[in-house]
Amino acid sequence: MKNFVVTGTFKAGYSWAKFTKSVESQNEKNAIEKTYSTFGSKHRVKRNQIKIENITEE
Repeated sequence: MKNFVVTGTFKAGYSWAKFTKSVESQNEKNAIEKTYSTFGSKHRVKRNQIKIENITEE
């Protein structure tokens, strides 16, 4: 498993908040899905309220 650093913004109330998340995944596509899933469950935001800007492998 590889470590990916995902950065972007998500809708927090009426404004957009920045985030940086470290995700362990097999590839970039799965890292994106895991990020969407995590933010959806913890912050109750939908996928269209999350904007992923950059993905880098550690």
